[in-house]
Amino acid sequence: MHAFDVLGDPARRRILELLSTGELTSGAIVTVIQKEFGITQAAVSQHLRVLRESGFAVSRPEGARRVYSVDPAPLQQVDAWLNQFRHFWTRHLSALSTEIARGKKQRAADERKS
Repeated sequence: MHAFDVLGDPARRRILELLSTGELTSGAIVTVIQKEFGITQAAVSQHLRVLRESGFAVSRPEGARRVYSVDPAPLQQVDAWLNQFRHFWTRHLSALSTEIARGKKQRAADERKS
């Protein structure tokens, strides 16, 4: 399965977001995803399987539980592919940063005048 097919599903993206903060048990993942997406435990397990098989997540046994974490390698590949498009937004983000700094500087000057 292609990386963007994997990432195209909002539940799988949310699972990766959850895992970006650190390891989680499958039970903890199921609880959040069921609540947010209204899907069954079996559906969440299927999403976890897709993430494992595509290399985005790894799991390890911990007693009777499975603990999941992100494998960054596929995300690095996605990032490398996106790199060819960064020029479309980098310039705009740089300009935004300049405007934010200019606004902060102006507010500070206005506050000193008050």
